[in-house]
Amino acid sequence: MERSEQQEEEEQKQRGGGGGGGSPLKKEEEEEENGGRRRRRRPGWLRHNSPLFQVVVIGVVCFCCPGMFNALSGMGGGGQLDHRAANNANTALYAAFSVTLLLGCSTYSLYAGSFLYYNHHPGRQLFTVVSGGVLGAGAGLLWSAQGAVVTSSPPPRLKASYFALFWAIFNTGGVLGGLLPFLINYSRPATAASLGDATYVAFVAFMACGALLSLAVLPPSRVVRDDGSRPSDDAYYPDARAELLRILRLFADRNMLLIAPAAWASNFFYTYQFNHVNGDLFDLRTRGLNNVFYWGAQMLGSAAVGYLLDFSFPGRRRRLRGFLGIAVVAALGTAVWAGGIADQRRFGHSGGPLASPIDFRQGRRFGGPFVLYFSYGLLDAMFQTLCYWVIGALADDSQTLSRYSGFYKGVQSAGAAVAWQIDTRNVSAMSQLIVNWSLTTISYPLLAVLVALAVKDETSPQDAEKNIPNPPPSAAAAAAAAAAPPPSISVGDGGEQGNNREAKSS
Repeated sequence: MERSEQQEEEEQKQRGGGGGGGSPLKKEEEEEENGGRRRRRRPGWLRHNSPLFQVVVIGVVCFCCPGMFNALSGMGGGGQLDHRAANNANTALYAAFSVTLLLGCSTYSLYAGSFLYYNHHPGRQLFTVVSGGVLGAGAGLLWSAQGAVVTSSPPPRLKASYFALFWAIFNTGGVLGGLLPFLINYSRPATAASLGDATYVAFVAFMACGALLSLAVLPPSRVVRDDGSRPSDDAYYPDARAELLRILRLFADRNMLLIAPAAWASNFFYTYQFNHVNGDLFDLRTRGLNNVFYWGAQMLGSAAVGYLLDFSFPGRRRRLRGFLGIAVVAALGTAVWAGGIADQRRFGHSGGPLASPIDFRQGRRFGGPFVLYFSYGLLDAMFQTLCYWVIGALADDSQTLSRYSGFYKGVQSAGAAVAWQIDTRNVSAMSQLIVNWSLTTISYPLLAVLVALAVKDETSPQDAEKNIPNPPPSAAAAAAAAAAPPPSISVGDGGEQGNNREAKSS
């Protein structure tokens, strides 16, 4: 019996169960084997491979690259008086994004630099449009990695909070990117319609730093949570053909079809908000100030809805939290878009720059449109956080979530490409607003159906362990068990077992 017990203890150690002292995966500081040496794992976010540290890193990368890009786009027309060059560049960007993934973060600085070129060669759109297409391919790579990190790395019960943290850091780039043109262009005459060279140089510098920082991002399979678990312990990496088939199946997947309208709408409204609210109504320096508060509102919105989706109901009632989050975002969205209708009617259905743009020092004339633009930023963050929370609740392995995130970003980018071209075709601002409101409104009941059908309430760690089958013993353990002689059973042992069976039956 002694040999049998030792073998059982050895098998438990092979499964990570330890012996007697509790599971080592639950210790705050765990000693693990690494190339024959023992090292002590540091707790919390200080570890390079901790989920929190990786979410912060990808947040800072997005702060420098797409965050600054958002600030540049938020100026309306990329900071140029003529919106056509920016509209065509953004169309190429989002079209390339939805088709292929070729380049990385460095393409953001190329895009910002193309507007510096356009400042000195007005009317020559080719370089700006091509750089937009190149950025679309590179941004696809960045956002696919971002989706995998922020949806699979965090613990299941904190996914919305981790995404809110990422969104806050990411949109700090928009806040700073909005403050830069406001300060740099503050002393320029109010008639100035395009950003100066110094503003574009600052954008290029930040984006280049973000590209270098992206080297610190780890794949989700190398991330280790504080309890010792990994996002993709059982990851299986198929060949290219098998992966392509899995991606194509997403277009017939029920879950992805239900979230597709929300994905299409989630970047569709940027064209209207940037070009026809901030771009048409305000002067150049006020646009920069507005962007500070637009992206600042995103930080508040993501934190608020993140708390709602993670902590609004005690226990593990994740589905109920999802329904509440959808209801709150839908109510806020209805109020904000209704305010947008009233504001657009006041300034004209067709849109276009005002003959006398609004300046931030004009008091009441500035207040209403400013509050509306701030509310658009708040709603955008809440809508995006809700969508990513739903995606993260559909699975827990990084491969599946990478595909889901890639599908979401692909549909999102296709919608944005269409939106930029709709504006280029001179569709009225009121028509664009109504389409945006309709798309987001359609999304809410479909998200509720998706939560009802596919999102499950959380299970306790004890229940999860019961559902995990014991892995087969290692080859060394199996060979040792086969070579060992069978244990001898004495009469006394048999009699004792018989007595135990009699006692149990009685």
